[in-house]
Amino acid sequence: MNILIFGPNGSGKGTQGAIVQKKYGVPHIETGVIFRQNISKKTPLGEKAKAFIDRGELVPDDITIPMILDRLKEDDCKKGWLLDGFPRNLAQAEALWAALEKEKISLDYVIEIDLDREIAKKRIMGRRLCKTDNNHPNNIHIDAIKPAEKDGKVVCRVCGCEEMSARADDQDAAAIDKRHGIYYDTKTGTLAAVNYFKARTKIIAVDGSVPVKEVTDDILKKLV
Repeated sequence: MNILIFGPNGSGKGTQGAIVQKKYGVPHIETGVIFRQNISKKTPLGEKAKAFIDRGELVPDDITIPMILDRLKEDDCKKGWLLDGFPRNLAQAEALWAALEKEKISLDYVIEIDLDREIAKKRIMGRRLCKTDNNHPNNIHIDAIKPAEKDGKVVCRVCGCEEMSARADDQDAAAIDKRHGIYYDTKTGTLAAVNYFKARTKIIAVDGSVPVKEVTDDILKKLV
C-alpha cells in the first residue's frame, strides 16, 4: 500500500503517520531524512542538493524527485510506503505524479488531515514541554492533554513536573503564519497539491479537530 499523507503543522500528522506505518509495516519516508542520507553518503544527487543548501537556496524538484524515487525503489518499500513532507505545492504534485507514472509506481491513497487554520496555530502555540520528559504530551489548547494544575501552578499532566516550558519556535507567530500560508494556499500551495490528487487517486479526508484516537480510527477504517 503506497500512501501520501498531508496535514498542516499542528494537525498531528506525525503521530498519525507513525500509527499507519506501524499498522501496515511500511516505511515512514520523510523528505528531510532523504536529503540528509544522500548528503551524508555523498551520492551524486546528494552532492548536487548540498550545493543548493549551502547557498541557502531551495533544492530544485529535478533533484528532489529522483532522490524520492530512488528511496521508493529500495527493498523495504516493496510492500508499500508512507511518504510525508512532499509535495508541498501544486508544481511538485504534478512533477511527482508524472514521475511515478513513468516509473509505474502506483499511489494508492492520499490521507488529508483537515484542520482549521486558527485551530492549528493555537495547537502549535499551546504545546508545553515537561522538563522531566519532553515526550509527555501537554497542550493548553487541547482538552484531552491539557496540563494539570497543582497549588495554582500548571504542571505536567503525566508526571506532575512543575517545570514546564514552550519552544521558542512554537511561539513565533510570524513563522507559523508563513508555513501555514504555504500549506493552506489552494491555488499553488499544499492544498492545491491535495486537490490535484483528488482527481487522480483515492483521498481519505479526516477531521483533525477531534481526539487523536478518533482520527486514527477514521483513517484505519477508510484504508481498505
